[in-house]
Amino acid sequence: MRAKGLGANVVVTEIDSIRAVEAYMDGFTVLPMMEAAKIGDIFVTVTGNRDVIRGEHYDVMKNGAILSNAGHFDVEVNKPELEARSTQVRTVRRNIEEYQLKDGRSVYVLAEGRLVNLAAGDGHPAEIMDMTFALQAMSLKYVNEKYQELGKKVINVPYELDEQVARLKLASLGISVDTLSEEQKSYLDSWQEH
Repeated sequence: MRAKGLGANVVVTEIDSIRAVEAYMDGFTVLPMMEAAKIGDIFVTVTGNRDVIRGEHYDVMKNGAILSNAGHFDVEVNKPELEARSTQVRTVRRNIEEYQLKDGRSVYVLAEGRLVNLAAGDGHPAEIMDMTFALQAMSLKYVNEKYQELGKKVINVPYELDEQVARLKLASLGISVDTLSEEQKSYLDSWQEH
């Protein structure tokens, strides 16, 4: 979704065309949800908005379609509208519910429509959590050291902290990468000098 405005006065106006172009350029097919619902086999919502998949989409989905949400609470997949179209709901295995639709088709919802990576996963592996906690700790240190100049506002994590955590992670794995020469650094920074 794309938003206009600043701060608390944000107004959501449309689907983000920039993200749609990026997805297309990355090789993905970009379609309105109604068209995607007709051809998709697996759906993963990640929008942070409600009712991304809803009644009219269930009406045209393939038999056996799989629905999951990784974006926001359990409102992206509209389960009440799915239940209203179903004659039966049964758990076919842990974290997989089958919704038998009135016309005989079935669709499957993972993790009850909750955040699938949290609700149906076995937790985050240590290989990810160590970086998360390292970045949190370094961010707290940064804020503690610079709180007077930062003021009271929300800021992005500085790129340098992300980069430092990545370097440390690579080193812990025994992976090395090239380092830019002074000439390369100067060349990359040269556009700012003019």
